[in-house]
Amino acid sequence: MRRFSLPLICLLIAAAVTPAAGAGYRTAVGGGADETPVVVVSGTPYEMGYSYGKLMAAEVRGCMERYLAAAKAEDAARYSDAALDAAWATVAPHVPSRFIEEMRGVAAGAGVPYALIRRGHCVSLLEGLACSALAVWGDATANGRLYQIRNLDYTTDAGLQDYPAIVVYIPETGIAHANVAFAGFVGSLAGLNARGLALSEIGAWAMPVSLGDLDGVPFFVMFRDLLYDASNLDQALDAVRRARRIKEYIYLIGDGRRRAAALIWAARVDIRVWSEGDVINPATVPRAGVLYSTQDDRAADQHMRANYGSYNPQLAIALSRLVAGGQGNLMNVVYDASGRQMWVAYAEGATPAYERDYVHFRLSDYVRRPPRGSSLGQEKGSRAVN
Repeated sequence: MRRFSLPLICLLIAAAVTPAAGAGYRTAVGGGADETPVVVVSGTPYEMGYSYGKLMAAEVRGCMERYLAAAKAEDAARYSDAALDAAWATVAPHVPSRFIEEMRGVAAGAGVPYALIRRGHCVSLLEGLACSALAVWGDATANGRLYQIRNLDYTTDAGLQDYPAIVVYIPETGIAHANVAFAGFVGSLAGLNARGLALSEIGAWAMPVSLGDLDGVPFFVMFRDLLYDASNLDQALDAVRRARRIKEYIYLIGDGRRRAAALIWAARVDIRVWSEGDVINPATVPRAGVLYSTQDDRAADQHMRANYGSYNPQLAIALSRLVAGGQGNLMNVVYDASGRQMWVAYAEGATPAYERDYVHFRLSDYVRRPPRGSSLGQEKGSRAVN
């Protein structure tokens, strides 16, 4: 039998129980009430998750606990632990290991149970999201760039707006990307990658949701896969077509380098793709370099009529504000996908996102300054990190 010295045994035990340190830092964009944390992480999925969780530990716990409590207060049966666990058991076979490993890393870094992170991701599987998506490019804009809108029209009652987070990932394998999220969330509701791919989404299914509707990959997992892997619009469309989809969604995917976009209606079996000039809503006028599905298509059409050929970031933000609404307006993103930058607004208390300032974020600022070594730190402008 091979013998080990006592010091070596101690080192092996320490290595087994010591969590990965990861590499990352925390900073912020905006200021005052509009300050938005930015966490930049690199490494393996678990390492990136661990760094993310460590750098936002207090917010991760607060966000997940509050969100789950609010869901249970709304409908104790629909959002019970048993119901959320059953939803996860249905989708889990279709979720890639890197997503699960990152969730486990977030939990370990933040010092919270893995089940808390997993259940927080499952709430949206059992409910609906009413949102807006819009893209303009080419002749529709002042400079030919692709500007895209993603409005998350969702209740502010759950308090998610108190835990904003933009997470920048620089993975060992895959494309660097930014996920516009809430503390502790690994899934993507909105995001931009370093190849200029921008993502928007609208929920389009009827409630209630059964477990049979969930036998596939959640859209927020698919979106992270697109950010990791898709270098252009064609690759993204191919991935959506091949995915084992669930429920029914409308996706808008923009390609900033190609300066093109596609609007996709994607159900479990059927899929339809619109490109520029296609008639989507008979009550509006199709135009070159324009695609949209919003809370108020008539208002969007009037705005297009008045501003076609002039769109820039300011006009895109004005249009985002114009079509926001529904049951609430939690978060809005306006992308300049061609310039790898975006403007982000989160609600503040009961004040909807469209009434807030849209804070500027440039992805290249963080991709050029990746985390180094295995240290976790903070930069000027960030909140305290333990």
